[in-house]
Amino acid sequence: MRVGLVYAGEKQIQLNCYVEDAARVSDVIEQSGILKMCPDIDLNTQKIGVFGKFVKQDSELKEGDRIEIYRKITRVMDDDDDDDE
Repeated sequence: MRVGLVYAGEKQIQLNCYVEDAARVSDVIEQSGILKMCPDIDLNTQKIGVFGKFVKQDSELKEGDRIEIYRKITRVMDDDDDDDE
């Protein structure tokens, strides 16, 4: 079956992957090679979704699903960002 995999980190990557029926999220991530392409991905801390809904790495996929690896979002406070006002 065909599924998609996207990640928007330092590089934006969109892959089409062909995997066996009943493949799991972790299978696709491993087989795609994205972890070698994007060493900044840390699956221990980053969330994963399918079409915008959080899923676990052992979630089973269906034909046409799109896996999304979400990057960490951090907020850097400027000197102007004073929460006391």
